Amino acid sequence: MDTLSQREAKLRYGPSRFDVLVPGTYVKCAVTGARIPLEDLRYWSVERQEPYATPDAALKATKAAAKPRS
Repeated sequence: MDTLSQREAKLRYGPSRFDVLVPGTYVKCAVTGARIPLEDLRYWSVERQEPYATPDAALKATKAAAKPRS
């Protein structure tokens, strides 16, 4: 099996696309920890530079980031 198929990619997230900094085939959701194949990656935060597996995960992260810190 190709070692690239087992590697987590490192990305830079932009407003409408992402750039691959370190090649790989997946990233991990910042909320759930689920592996997201790069070809399925649709949701991320430019501000937090985080990927999300689902719209619900993205919403959860956005709400958590908006909470005032104590």
